[in-house]
Amino acid sequence: MYPEDLKYHKEHTWVKVSGKKATVGISFYAQESLGDIVYIDAPEIDASIEAGMELTQIESTKATSSVISPVSGTILEFNEELTETPEIINEDPYHKGWIAVLEIEDESELDDLMDAAEYEKYLEEEVKLK
Repeated sequence: MYPEDLKYHKEHTWVKVSGKKATVGISFYAQESLGDIVYIDAPEIDASIEAGMELTQIESTKATSSVISPVSGTILEFNEELTETPEIINEDPYHKGWIAVLEIEDESELDDLMDAAEYEKYLEEEVKLK
């Protein structure tokens, strides 16, 4: 269920790295927890962001939630398709539903993220606690 080629943050975001670029989105678990996504705030292009800080906000029929950046860097791109059709995140959170592309500032931060197996274990423990 969780793609093996991604790294995951405990705040339910994922990152796919290609060179110095990191594509960021939210996990299947996050979109499922949010329910129907109705709006996403576009992050500011060329802004710097730190790992663990809010990248943007997503509004769903249930709540407004912060999307936490899994890595530090400069925001290069926003998935403009989400402006008109934010529900793409519900339909395809790992491909068409990506949120932003960052230029990675510190590649060593990737070591602090979970692989797919670790993230699934984290979910099992987190969901069990709720």
